[in-house]
Amino acid sequence: MMSIYLFWRQPSQMVDRKRMRTSNFRWLLSKFVLLYLMVQVTGALRDLKCTTNNLKVWDCSWKAGFESVIDEVCVEDRSYSCHQVEKTNIKIPALPPGDHIMTAKSSHSPANSLSKFILNEKNVSFIPDTPEILNFSADFPTSTLFLEWNDKGSAFPYHVNVTWEIKILRTERRELIKLETYNTNLSGKDRVHQWSWASDLPLECATHYVSIRCYIDYLHFSGHKEWSDWSQMKKIPWSPNSQTKVFPQDKVVLVGSDIIFCCISQSKVLVAQIGSTLCPLIHLDEKNVAIKIRNISVSENSGTNVIFTTDDNVYGTVIFAGYPPDIPQKLNCETHDLKEIVCTWNPGRPTGLVGPRNTNYTLFESFSKKYVTFKRAETFTNESYQLFFQILPDQEIYNFTLHAQNPLGKSESAQLVNIMERVSPHTPTSLKVKDINSTAVILSWHLPGNFAQINLLCQIEINKANSKQELQNATIKGVKNADYLIDVNKLNPYTKYTFRIRCSAETFWKWSKWSNEKQHLTKEAIPSKGPDIWREWSSDGRNLVIYWKPLSISDANGKILSYNVSCSSHEETQFLSEVLDPQHKAELPLSKRDCIISVVAKNSAGSSPPSKIPTIEIPNDDLKVEEVVGIGKKILLSWHHNPNMTCDYVIKWCNSSRSEHCLMDWKKVSSNSTETIIESDQFRSGIRYHFFLYGCRNQGYQLLRSIIGYIEELAPIVAPNFTVEDTSSDSILVKWEDIPVEELRGFLRGYLFYFQKGEKDTSKMRGLEPVGRSDIKIKNITDISQKTLRIADLQGKTSYRLVLQAYTDGGVGPKKSMFVVTKENSVGLIIAILIPVAVAVIVGVVTSILCYRKREWIKETFYPDIPNPENCKALQFQKSVCEGSNALKTLEMNPCTPNNVEVLETRAAPKIEDTEIISPVAERPEEGCNTEPENHVVVSYCPPIIEEEIPNPVVDEAGGTSQVIYIDVQSMYQPQAKPEEEQDIDPVVGPGYKPQMRLPINSTLEETAAEDDIDKTAGYRPQANVNTWNLVSPDSPRSTDSNSEVVSFGSPCSINSRQFLIPPKDEDSPKSNGAGWSFTNFFQNKPND
Repeated sequence: MMSIYLFWRQPSQMVDRKRMRTSNFRWLLSKFVLLYLMVQVTGALRDLKCTTNNLKVWDCSWKAGFESVIDEVCVEDRSYSCHQVEKTNIKIPALPPGDHIMTAKSSHSPANSLSKFILNEKNVSFIPDTPEILNFSADFPTSTLFLEWNDKGSAFPYHVNVTWEIKILRTERRELIKLETYNTNLSGKDRVHQWSWASDLPLECATHYVSIRCYIDYLHFSGHKEWSDWSQMKKIPWSPNSQTKVFPQDKVVLVGSDIIFCCISQSKVLVAQIGSTLCPLIHLDEKNVAIKIRNISVSENSGTNVIFTTDDNVYGTVIFAGYPPDIPQKLNCETHDLKEIVCTWNPGRPTGLVGPRNTNYTLFESFSKKYVTFKRAETFTNESYQLFFQILPDQEIYNFTLHAQNPLGKSESAQLVNIMERVSPHTPTSLKVKDINSTAVILSWHLPGNFAQINLLCQIEINKANSKQELQNATIKGVKNADYLIDVNKLNPYTKYTFRIRCSAETFWKWSKWSNEKQHLTKEAIPSKGPDIWREWSSDGRNLVIYWKPLSISDANGKILSYNVSCSSHEETQFLSEVLDPQHKAELPLSKRDCIISVVAKNSAGSSPPSKIPTIEIPNDDLKVEEVVGIGKKILLSWHHNPNMTCDYVIKWCNSSRSEHCLMDWKKVSSNSTETIIESDQFRSGIRYHFFLYGCRNQGYQLLRSIIGYIEELAPIVAPNFTVEDTSSDSILVKWEDIPVEELRGFLRGYLFYFQKGEKDTSKMRGLEPVGRSDIKIKNITDISQKTLRIADLQGKTSYRLVLQAYTDGGVGPKKSMFVVTKENSVGLIIAILIPVAVAVIVGVVTSILCYRKREWIKETFYPDIPNPENCKALQFQKSVCEGSNALKTLEMNPCTPNNVEVLETRAAPKIEDTEIISPVAERPEEGCNTEPENHVVVSYCPPIIEEEIPNPVVDEAGGTSQVIYIDVQSMYQPQAKPEEEQDIDPVVGPGYKPQMRLPINSTLEETAAEDDIDKTAGYRPQANVNTWNLVSPDSPRSTDSNSEVVSFGSPCSINSRQFLIPPKDEDSPKSNGAGWSFTNFFQNKPND
């Protein structure tokens, strides 16, 4: 901001000092006067502002004060200058840098005041003049706007940088779409600047506006720099037409670019699309709409349709999207005939544009200023293009530039050539061959072109069957449109050759293409040597068979027509036969006659030198058959040098599976050789061949070695046939046969024999692989002459599986197996029977001896003496007692506790009551003590516990539901009846001791009957109710008599005895069946009473 210095500040200070020396009234009065003066002074001039538009003149303006007008302004510079003022601004020359005082005077002010200001360049604003647009135009086909304006550079006599800012607005709404900066400089002269801009929206679619302003950057100006004001807007209006149109029409655009299409329509547009893709509408002025397509892809050859659909019609246009032309690649200019130059190139990437939008090529030669235009069919492939430029007289160096152009861009490629060094002749034509002799021919061909100024280098390619390709070069003087000749030598007679030729300039740029091939067969010549021959005597020694090999093409020198065979001896030479080709053997009846055989081959040019062989064969008694195996499909044979062999060595071989006099092939080597390699296309792996080495002396051939061998050994294809010759209980004898040579396929090295236990009818046998198998036995038989094998240490009557394999160095052959069962071992069977019998006899004898010697002990242990019950005193009573009252109770017992009780089962059972024992009323005979002749129930003995004698025992009822069965019953006994005392005695009425009970099982004994029997009995009675006795004691089994239902129980215990009560020994008593006896009875001693 501008600094303002007020001159009236000094009087105010004086008044202020005087105020301090006067009274308050006067001070207030002076204060009001000072305030009035300040209002008057400041009201004269305010808001001073200075600007410049050319850095030469400053335009200072201000706002006038209240009722004051500035009349004069003075500026103190190097000189004091005053300027009369009529308005509120004044233009003064630009002041130099620094502070300057400006004084403003007002004559109409009441105080005639002065205003002073300090002016400085830093407070001046530099605002350029508003630019003026000279021209604003448009190119509608390209949618490009062009702008022109004058920079008014003459106002600045020095270099100044200027920045222009241009803004483009669109539609009636004046939407800003482009704001661009454009930099120039001022050089002291007025210049017109041009600027263009391509609109993405066709200019026909909307009104476009433009405006411009500038900013001048003068480095030596220290004040404020500001933009100028915007110029007046210029516009390019769109011209509405009654006809609906779509813009742009047939536009060519770059692939991947964005493009806007618009439709100027009087009716409403409903939908728009490109191809089959719908696009959103962009609304412009009135009813005009647009669509924007982004990243457009390559169009088809016919372009891509853009369609707008309105209420009443459909409108559209076509767009072509492609690429600008590539730089022409591989541009090459050369000549084929020194008449015209051919320039070829590759167009590179296809542009995707065809027809009038395709790429145009122009070849321009800068030295002659001539050019040619490329004309071609419609195509956009990557094929090579070419242009022809006529060679100019006396010009060898040409500078070519190839221009490529299409609607999207341009490219070019250049090449500088010396045409004499770029000669590539046309393809030679009319190639011909003519014989000179059997080893030379003449080639002729035609080559179009004017080559009189240069020499030609031509190359001949010579090919023949089964031979390496040969190339020959020749330099020829060039002529104009003529035929060329050349000789070709060192050929083979009667050989088919194939010739072709190509040419180039002697300076060599590149070869021409090869001419067509020409085949030619050279003339015949006499055979260069005789055929390779051999002879074999027939088996009877009368006929000699002569063999010969056909001559090779290089040796025959023509077509062999026949062979002459002759025999010569010391006395004469005899022509034997003429054999026509292709027969290659002759049989001569020489009958062991010695001579020299000669064979001559003949063709149309003559006869070959004779091939000779003697018929004599020198015997060799020391001959052994050797073995050899080939290496890499070859057989190497070697031998020691033999100075006696003066002619050569002959190796003959044949398939050994054929007859003895087979002939497969032979080979001759020189006499100084000691080895040779035999190879043949007929050799096969696994086939045995027989080789014979013959040495030649002057008088004949001698067989030196006989060798059998294989090119490669293979495994046998069959297994040996073997049979079992003999079988025993512990061995098997196996015998096998030789394998035929054709199936052996190698030298036999041995046999592998496996055997193991196995059944023939086993559904699936495991493989006989000996690895990790202990049950498989294997024998490797390396003695190939062995044809039998005995297998020992086998088990009798056992099935064995036998497997036999043969093997060579080529591998192991297949397996052959059989099953054999060994015989039964009869001796072992006899021994197995005799040994148990002998052992049984010995055991029986020893047992008998022991029993005899220990018979007393056995009798005492198993059959002790049984005491006589008649001697028992326990149950004898006094007669007076027995005859007493029936009420007398005897044998009363107290309840006792058993020694040994085992509860076998628990069941509900009736109570057991003690039975009263009644003394016998009268004496009974002693015989009445005998036991019943039937089975008895034996009850275990239980020692009673008697504390006192109770005359009238109370019947004891057993408590609980468990039934106790005693298991210590000793044995059943069988009384011995005396024959003389046998009689039927009723046990119930008999006197004395009686058995306890005779009980029929499953019968019910009425209690009343038992009570009646008591009155009739005078002896011992059971202590309990017999109906409650258990009949299934483990020591009291049922009677073995199936018809008896009576079970015998053990004897009940007596009051006075702890021993079993044994019935009296009576021969009349029946024998017990012993069903209740225990095994322990046999080992228990029973002492006598």
